[in-house]
Amino acid sequence: MPLVTSTYRPGFFYKNGHINTIFASKVKPQADAPYQRKRFETPDNDFFDVDTIVGVHKKALILMHGLEGSAHSTYILEMANFFSPDYDIWAMNHRSCSGSLNLLYPSYHSGHTKDLKQLVNTLSEKYEEIYIIGVSLGGNITLKYLGDEGNKLPSVVKKVATLSVPCQLNSSAKVLQKRINLLYLQNFLISLKSKVVPKMEAFNMSQTLIDEVRSAKTFVEFDDRYTGPAHGFKDAEDYWSQCSSKEVLDRIIVPTLLINAKDDPFLSEECFPYEIAEKSEFLYLETPDYGGHVGFLTSLYKQRWYLSRIRNFLSKPI
Repeated sequence: MPLVTSTYRPGFFYKNGHINTIFASKVKPQADAPYQRKRFETPDNDFFDVDTIVGVHKKALILMHGLEGSAHSTYILEMANFFSPDYDIWAMNHRSCSGSLNLLYPSYHSGHTKDLKQLVNTLSEKYEEIYIIGVSLGGNITLKYLGDEGNKLPSVVKKVATLSVPCQLNSSAKVLQKRINLLYLQNFLISLKSKVVPKMEAFNMSQTLIDEVRSAKTFVEFDDRYTGPAHGFKDAEDYWSQCSSKEVLDRIIVPTLLINAKDDPFLSEECFPYEIAEKSEFLYLETPDYGGHVGFLTSLYKQRWYLSRIRNFLSKPI
């Protein structure tokens, strides 16, 4: 039932998914946010950092960034500034993404929902209402958390919005291996290796394994050698299979918006769950023809289209 006709109508220049993606990430200016950092100790003797804008609101908005982003990624800063007049902002940094490496050999991955669950449970004691926005990898984590929790989800979680989500990880990882997407892939791998290789050396992993990670040229190779085994999965395929949120979308019981652009260079056809949304009472799927990956620009100097779209979804009755 909840298939949504999109209102995003960009000018000609932004009808190119790569231009939309790159300009939104690398060119669009964004002011800093007046964050205060809070550190959360975790049950496994590790930590994650959350950057906050906390006032007197009774509503909290949790922001979940994408792969190798942070609370200071331009799209998260823009969200924090845009929504802070109406919500207390809690912008998560996934483990090792806040500027400080986490303590354990594992760090974060596309299905790591434990930290989000801990944050939600903690905020449930403080706020009357909680909302979540998840972007890209952060969107997959968010959707998987909702599906895994099902009817155990705290009642204070009222609505959720997600954006540019690779909800089928296997196919999305392989889309990024296409020649036209190699620049994106290499940027991700360079950032990931800069954290993982020193960690492997600190934990005295074999030099052979370290060299294999250092030389990985695809997510298949990187996730086979680090992400999968480090987080308890057999290999990359096992990791992707167990962590794809698409497998649990039908268990979501809170109104949830998923915006995935048809020209998103990071997404495969499997990342557009039309049949699941048609049968769901809670999953609202919106698939604009354009938008790129976390782009959705109309101008470099205007707010991104999805901000007002998400605000309307979160604030208005269904």
